[in-house]
Amino acid sequence: GMEKTREPQILIFHTHGSEGYADSREGVTEDTVIGVGELLATELRETYGYNVIHETAVFDRKADGTDDRNNAYNNALPVITKILEENPSIEVVIDLHRDSGEARTSVINGVSTAKVMLFNGLCRTKDGPITYYSNPNLTGNLAFSLHLQITGNELYPGLMHRNYLKSYRYNMHLAEKYLLIELGAQNNTVEEARNACYP
Repeated sequence: GMEKTREPQILIFHTHGSEGYADSREGVTEDTVIGVGELLATELRETYGYNVIHETAVFDRKADGTDDRNNAYNNALPVITKILEENPSIEVVIDLHRDSGEARTSVINGVSTAKVMLFNGLCRTKDGPITYYSNPNLTGNLAFSLHLQITGNELYPGLMHRNYLKSYRYNMHLAEKYLLIELGAQNNTVEEARNACYP
């Protein structure tokens, strides 16, 4: 396990910080993935004793409020890189999102809970490697996701959705233990997403 020290061990941030849920109130940050991330950070701090940095910047909206989804990963890259350079003690990076589409729900500890989907970029397509992306942490990323998937299934049957593999990189090269999490989907409720933070 990770050493519990005064130095930060975990970074939580949100490439798509404007993402909300089925019943999110318009303009209420608490009801977005950022609000859910704050609950997760609090749980990791108070229940488990970790030192967590929660970066709450929104990378998928321009200052004028218009959508900037296509540039979000590029917008996040220098900010997250700087946090990691300034805090070399950080071992785990969590980019917390919510998926599009139908609600994914399970009953965990007696409450309706959004399912957790882990997402990995492979830096390759069916035609071979994507030459302009490299990720020296790819094997570590995949191993960490698989380990979490197996552990989650053992501890909380029904919590984990299948791991999802896609072509690109998604800034996952920045750390070996880098998780891109899709916590539920747009048709899950805020409460279901929040309920997932405890397991």
